[in-house]
Amino acid sequence: MISRFLIPVTIFLSINSFAQTEASTTNGWHLKDNVTDSFYGISLDKAYEFVKNKKSKTVIVAVIDSGIDTLHEDLKPVLWRNPKEIPNNNKDDDKNGFVDDIFGWNFIGGKNGANVTVDSYERDRVYFKFKNQFENKKINIDSLNKNEKYLYEMWLRAESEKLSAETNSVDMGMLIMLLSTLQESDSTLKNIFKKEIFTGVELNQLKPEDIAVKKAQSVFLNLMKMNNALEATNKEFVDGLSEYIESEKRKTESKTNAPKSYRSDVVADNYSDFNDKNYGNNNVFVDNKSAFHGTHVSGIIAAKRNNNLGIDGIADNVKIMTLRAVPDGDEHDKDIALAIRYAVDNGAQIINMSFGKSFSPEKYWVDEAVEYANKNGVLLVHAAGNDAKNIDSVSNFPNPISQIQNKKATNWITVGASGDNKLGGIVANFSNFGKQEVDVFAPGVKIYSTIPGGNTYGNAQGTSMASPVVAGLAAFVLSYFPNLSAEQLKYVIENSSSVVNTKIIKPDTGVEMNLNEISKTGGIINAYEAIKLAAQLKGERVSKPLKGF
Repeated sequence: MISRFLIPVTIFLSINSFAQTEASTTNGWHLKDNVTDSFYGISLDKAYEFVKNKKSKTVIVAVIDSGIDTLHEDLKPVLWRNPKEIPNNNKDDDKNGFVDDIFGWNFIGGKNGANVTVDSYERDRVYFKFKNQFENKKINIDSLNKNEKYLYEMWLRAESEKLSAETNSVDMGMLIMLLSTLQESDSTLKNIFKKEIFTGVELNQLKPEDIAVKKAQSVFLNLMKMNNALEATNKEFVDGLSEYIESEKRKTESKTNAPKSYRSDVVADNYSDFNDKNYGNNNVFVDNKSAFHGTHVSGIIAAKRNNNLGIDGIADNVKIMTLRAVPDGDEHDKDIALAIRYAVDNGAQIINMSFGKSFSPEKYWVDEAVEYANKNGVLLVHAAGNDAKNIDSVSNFPNPISQIQNKKATNWITVGASGDNKLGGIVANFSNFGKQEVDVFAPGVKIYSTIPGGNTYGNAQGTSMASPVVAGLAAFVLSYFPNLSAEQLKYVIENSSSVVNTKIIKPDTGVEMNLNEISKTGGIINAYEAIKLAAQLKGERVSKPLKGF
């Protein structure tokens, strides 16, 4: 679910938390150096200075996400294009099972051109799928095999969470009243500004005398200031609340009824058959709203550098392969597993995964795909999540620990979100953490990047933004040292991270502690130190023929 990895503008707004802003001193802060620039960034300029006379090799990074604006000025030059496919001839030229897969593939689309944009939540899918099998039944756990036990325990957790959610359900009437008030205020303020979109900064400068205008101003400013989001726009607040209400309605409906079959109605595959895999379509864009998340993530990794447009991505010799598999709602395990396999089979060396959920009924499909990537030397980078929870002890999927073998993948990096003292603290107060399961922290607060529609740019925050910072660094290092294996890339990134010696604030409790108490390395990634360490290693990458699937 991508919304889980975008930080709400308010407690009501669960998606698309970003702000289109004018350039400021904090735009691009994540690339800066702590000593020279006084920001806890990744020291990227120093890293490029280190390799200024060295040639690089193109690296393909797959972004499994919500889609991408393939027309964006800062992304068009860096998009992967399938060299074996002839565009728009309605033929599978490379015989890989996917027709006209020019930029990648859309695993949540139909062959008739329809696309999934909204989907249900995995907890509800799990609860209703196994309800008849497990509810009010005397189950002897010892008689179950490992997979049956896994599903039964997952169903019990789904049942418990549903009961808890019903007890603590959102006051829908209050939300609808708030939306109505917000819409009325929005209409009033549009007339005053004489334009459709305005920011909190503009609104804060307004000195109205009319009582109705003062009230409208107060409604927006109270929400914006509460969430330190004056740079956000009126449209983001209204749209965000409206979308949150629709999301809550879906949850309410699922209390007594099985969730709608959003995906199966469009995709029309046999979901239970993993070999039924040649579904979907080649539309990786769909629309501006759907493609926001994937576009922002891709820009962080690879927006064209030094072109005097918008932003500079981290890696300078990279191609972005776009795999659309994540809707507004929870992604399906089959789509993620097949997207990973597609990426591997088509030459990706790094895969960014800025999504996640709390239930994974077909986890073994994903585990097998992770192992497939491992055998073929592909590094997986995953966002830790934005629930301010310890993922050493709470469920968080996908993860590197295989369900059947209980073995941890060696080609996987889990990333928490760091910030800066100027931006609310060194560790983001929303970031998940874990001494065992979060490998490193990387900048994920107020990250400026590409957004869809009209070649625009804006800020977003979340571990969704921290993950592509790591994926971009991995691509940068690999492009200059292409013989490094996936395990060596992981080693370089983790062992070159900058240890934070000052106390940080633990996200869930607000208690001061050291960063190494909530992550494996206790560090924030550092591009300069990473490239220096990479230069000292003898590459161990082994070229293996792809096995297909």
